[in-house]
Amino acid sequence: MSAATANPARGEAMLRVGGMELVLRPSFAALVAAEGELGPLFELVERAAGGKLALAELVTLFWHCLQDRPEGLHRERLGEWVVAQGLAGVSPVLRVLLGQILQGR
Repeated sequence: MSAATANPARGEAMLRVGGMELVLRPSFAALVAAEGELGPLFELVERAAGGKLALAELVTLFWHCLQDRPEGLHRERLGEWVVAQGLAGVSPVLRVLLGQILQGR
């Protein structure tokens, strides 16, 4: 549906959910906003590495990193799409974002 493409040089990842292709970019502003809700990002990465990342945390990170948010899209809907896709389906996107948090560009 979307013509958007992720730019790996900017640390972006493509999330395909709900029949849409959404670009996630872990910009400074996006990560600060996510950290404001989720707490320190290093602890978020540790929870993810330990298999203790909550679904709500994953969706919150995705929500804040979402570029060009489609009009009318709400966080709950994004969460429903993530659940429909399955954790295995969105894990590669999470891996990219967590890698950017740890390693930067």
